[in-house]
Amino acid sequence: MRAAGWLLTIALAGASTGAHAAPSAAWNAGMQGTRITVDEAPGDAATMVVQWFLPPGPGPFPVVVFSHGRDPSAGGRANVRFGIGRAQVQFWRARGVAVVVPVRPGYGASGGADREELGIRFDDFGRCIGRPDFARVADASARAIETTLAWLRTQPWADADDVLLAGQSAGGLATVAAAAHAPPGVVGFVNFAGGAGGNDQRAPGAPCERDWLADVYAGYGRTTSVPGLWLYAVNDRFWGADAPRDWHAAFARGGSPTRFVQAPAVPGGAGHSLASRAPSLWAPTVDEFLAGLGPPWNAATAPRPVLRLDGGAAP
Repeated sequence: MRAAGWLLTIALAGASTGAHAAPSAAWNAGMQGTRITVDEAPGDAATMVVQWFLPPGPGPFPVVVFSHGRDPSAGGRANVRFGIGRAQVQFWRARGVAVVVPVRPGYGASGGADREELGIRFDDFGRCIGRPDFARVADASARAIETTLAWLRTQPWADADDVLLAGQSAGGLATVAAAAHAPPGVVGFVNFAGGAGGNDQRAPGAPCERDWLADVYAGYGRTTSVPGLWLYAVNDRFWGADAPRDWHAAFARGGSPTRFVQAPAVPGGAGHSLASRAPSLWAPTVDEFLAGLGPPWNAATAPRPVLRLDGGAAP
């Protein structure tokens, strides 16, 4: 895929469910970015911003490709500046891993058509209206990941044969979908709170047509061969406690090595934001998963303090 000719090296500010504001500590200092071309299903092409953060050292580095979630509002999606938060960047860079973040078409500076609209709404009584096409949305998101993987092979700092996929919410679903397509170089995936079709205000804990999404996950499970880790908080207001277990069980029937972990409640009721708000609830589990992947991932998991959101070590 060809890259357009601009390079982003300054810290930007922004905020939404899928984006992250820049705090006073410059966790995003040294972030770089470019645009690449994504060939979309209808046959047209879109451009997509890709951001990356390198750890210290000369490289080439193992890489995590992190996929962001979906803001429920069009304005929120348009305002996405960062497709990742501080906790994730600090976690991976501290382990010698480069972090690559595709800002998918329809979000932020990538712009373009929204290919991830499910076509549903919730009425005032919390009832889902419409017929969600989960597979279409997940596969559209997965194309952005696969395009990013192809671009990685042109980057001298990237070990494109040691890539881990990770994602949050809609990005978690996209991560599972992309892993199911068996892209070269991908050695595993981490799904943080992956799913689609939820509304934490009108239908907390009751996602739309959850059994339909279970069927989609089951299909991905049949074609996935790399190890996967699924992480959800018990107080996820988008999915509830039970739907994620059912989704993982459907996926696991495909036989790939996979593990489901339901973390304790994230403080403040922010269970859906597990990936960005509660490192102490997921970092040890992710380290255990990385250790099982073998080199170079196991070498990245030497004991180190769990991160606090202020960048220090948790007590």
